[in-house]
Amino acid sequence: MRNLLRCAAIICTIGTWLLATGCSSSGHSGEKYYLIATNIKLPYWQSAGTGLNRAATDLKVDAEMVGPDTYDANAEKEELARIVSRKPAGILISVANPDVLKSDIDAAVSSGIPVVTMDSDAPGSQRLTFIGTNNYQAGLIGGRMLAKQLKGKGSAVVYTIPGQANLEERLRGYNDALSGSQISFVQTIDVHGNPALAFDKTTEIIDAGKVKPDAFVCLEATACKEVADVLTRKNVTGKTIVAMDTDTGTLEWIEKGTIAGTIAQRPYTMAYYGLHVLDELHHHPPSPLASNWSQNLRSPVPANIDTGATLVDKSNVAEVRETKK
Repeated sequence: MRNLLRCAAIICTIGTWLLATGCSSSGHSGEKYYLIATNIKLPYWQSAGTGLNRAATDLKVDAEMVGPDTYDANAEKEELARIVSRKPAGILISVANPDVLKSDIDAAVSSGIPVVTMDSDAPGSQRLTFIGTNNYQAGLIGGRMLAKQLKGKGSAVVYTIPGQANLEERLRGYNDALSGSQISFVQTIDVHGNPALAFDKTTEIIDAGKVKPDAFVCLEATACKEVADVLTRKNVTGKTIVAMDTDTGTLEWIEKGTIAGTIAQRPYTMAYYGLHVLDELHHHPPSPLASNWSQNLRSPVPANIDTGATLVDKSNVAEVRETKK
């Protein structure tokens, strides 16, 4: 344990845990790590894959991102079971549904495989730590922007995937940010991770005319590009759109002025840093590995590692697009 703390060079500053990337051993021949997610063809996950590969090169290990091309928690569960059977050096996983995946995560850790969640957590599981956005804070950022855009009064439609913990935390942040205002969510749309559904549902709302929202809020990455497309096709103006994440289409709609802003995450950082953490935990596992470390006041690992969130609007969208190159 003393060696782990010395090698990891953990610096606690404002609740952030930093690992010195140069302290891990190099040339770890034969080690294989996996990142498991859903919808892995999305630009968000392609960015995470780039971070994962960069970390693997730095550490001289093998790493691979796997998972279903659609949002499918049961398919992710099957993929996790397949990867566990290969006895990898460690697993990063974005948890589509903690109720579906908790038992499998616990079984993996109990078998001696370190598991770190990223992007979307399973806090009730025996995962060792979570690396990603503080999703409640991301919701607060979006909610404050929405309140400013609507001047504290109006209605909004929200696009989400019920049961996904990170999205529920974002919604909680929105609700708290809007508390005391006269802004309400009048309709919730489950997009199932499918952008075509967001397009179709938005078209229905505009065509029916029964619900006339002042704003559209997206808690996940795929929906708001479609919302912006529908409003443009229908010549609907004067609406506020607050998006999530920074794929190219979203940034283009911000430049055009159709999307007011988006909440940027750091998937590259999550995967890059996550692999370094996993490598450290593989070589210096806390004992016992299978333990409820999040409740242990002497835990050698933090419960959460916040990679930060940033508001992107017209004032800084050009700079963000440049960094993404």
